[in-house]
Amino acid sequence: MNSKEILKRITGISTPIFGISWNPDNTERDHAREVIAFLEDRRVLYNACEIEVPEHCIDSVVQIRVFLTERIGKIDQDSELSMSLRAMRAACRKYLDRMGVENDWMPFCSHRSFNNRWELHCFIGEMRGVFGIHIAKIAVTYGIDVESDLTSILPGLDSVHETKLNHSTDPSAKTAKRERKIKH
Repeated sequence: MNSKEILKRITGISTPIFGISWNPDNTERDHAREVIAFLEDRRVLYNACEIEVPEHCIDSVVQIRVFLTERIGKIDQDSELSMSLRAMRAACRKYLDRMGVENDWMPFCSHRSFNNRWELHCFIGEMRGVFGIHIAKIAVTYGIDVESDLTSILPGLDSVHETKLNHSTDPSAKTAKRERKIKH
């Protein structure tokens, strides 16, 4: 940060001894924390598909997409965070396209019947998969805790790797297994 940027943030100077008040710039970590906090309250990302209402899912996904677009405009375009937010936004667009949404609105006459709920489940599942990968990446990169509901979409150890950990005689593998249990 150069001196002109620092000067812009100064909000006051105090004396007799000395003091300065200033407003720090939002860091990428702050933006990442805001994104995670917002997504933790989006039930479309973790509720059981059986209880989801398609119209409510669409509204939520539109809100997520708008939020991500706003955040992308506030961060460095070449950052890891920006790349993850762009991938999640693309997953939102794909979901909305597959649901038949045009310009963030589903025309009444084009409302799709979801008698085959498996189609809705597939669309939501695909979007959750993309979000899970990128939420995990953001959480690890910026050291952010994720609430338990949202952790349900994070990628875990595959069953083959888990089996190897269970039967391994390697002490580091057993330590990794213990640490995994503690985190959950």
